[in-house]
Amino acid sequence: MLKKIGGYSILVVILLGIIYFFLPNYAQKAFLHLTADIDDYEIFENRTIAASNPQAWEKSPQYNQYEMGQTFKDELEAYETTAFLVVKDTALFYEKYYLGYDENEISNSFSAAKSIISLLIGIAIDEGKIESVFQPVSDFLESFQEGEKSKIIIKNLLTMSSGIDWNEAYMSPFSKTTDAYYGNDLKKLVAELEVSGEPSQEFAYKSINTQILAEVLEVATGQSISDYATNRLWRKIGAENDALWSLDREGGMEKAFCCFNSTARDFARIGQLVLNKGSWDGEQVVPAEYIEMATMPARLIRSGELIPHYGYQWWILNYNGKQIPYARGILGQYIFVLKDKNAVVVRLGKSRSKLYTDEHPNDVYTYVEAAYELLK
Repeated sequence: MLKKIGGYSILVVILLGIIYFFLPNYAQKAFLHLTADIDDYEIFENRTIAASNPQAWEKSPQYNQYEMGQTFKDELEAYETTAFLVVKDTALFYEKYYLGYDENEISNSFSAAKSIISLLIGIAIDEGKIESVFQPVSDFLESFQEGEKSKIIIKNLLTMSSGIDWNEAYMSPFSKTTDAYYGNDLKKLVAELEVSGEPSQEFAYKSINTQILAEVLEVATGQSISDYATNRLWRKIGAENDALWSLDREGGMEKAFCCFNSTARDFARIGQLVLNKGSWDGEQVVPAEYIEMATMPARLIRSGELIPHYGYQWWILNYNGKQIPYARGILGQYIFVLKDKNAVVVRLGKSRSKLYTDEHPNDVYTYVEAAYELLK
């Protein structure tokens, strides 16, 4: 009997090996790694966003003097939090790290990178490299010059209303999003895109919209988005650590829809820049008008319908009558901008709530509530 079981086991292993051999490259990687991880920069090629002008955060006189309640501590543990940080009045107010991570440890932003791409679009518009959010994508990408794709403008991509045909499924090893994450030719994916709906018709969250924006940026600026981010963003906001943007292959294209790897302290600078209305140390890094538009509910061009929870690649939380813009990643990567408290909150970790309220994961409310309690 044991010999039969052993024989069946060997047969199963052989069959799985044969199946694996014939899978596309990205699906092989998906099966090997099973799920995305905050340290996936270690399995990808990366491009450096250099911190060439580091400015350390000052610490508030009240730094880490507040003791969080046990209920909140339990929530942090339940969702495998690695960092929880609050900046108040441009100084570190509260900062805790977990699971072996510290202030110098980088980890994956996942989709919070989308909000960074939005800021780079605003900078490129200010520099005249992009005319406006109404400029057609076809001005930059040849594959968008015919058919329904020729109708797509940059604002459609920013507001997730492009009508592009895309499967956003994260758990399927065969979805287009899995191909984008583990595959090795993002530009080919973009070039082969088709339209399944009318642009400007409805909000539909699709990561490929951000990847298209990155290609637009690359063509408009004549440089990689990592180099553009280094020169126009990262060094201007005094980042203390180099960041890494993961690529589809060596020397390839950034995974712009995800995979900006940085520290909690430097992610907080992104929030502080938004809180400052695009200004840093007296220099207008991103136009204030663009920041305002990016972090308020967008309207669909065709119908005029308001998207209450989304701006230009920034999520918007309606909390106790306040509109809180925030960047969001799939494993609970959050950068919250609390304008009424002149504060920024960063939470990083390995998981988030699977339950949603008004388009937002439920743990979002937990972190925001804790921050307001801390800042009372």
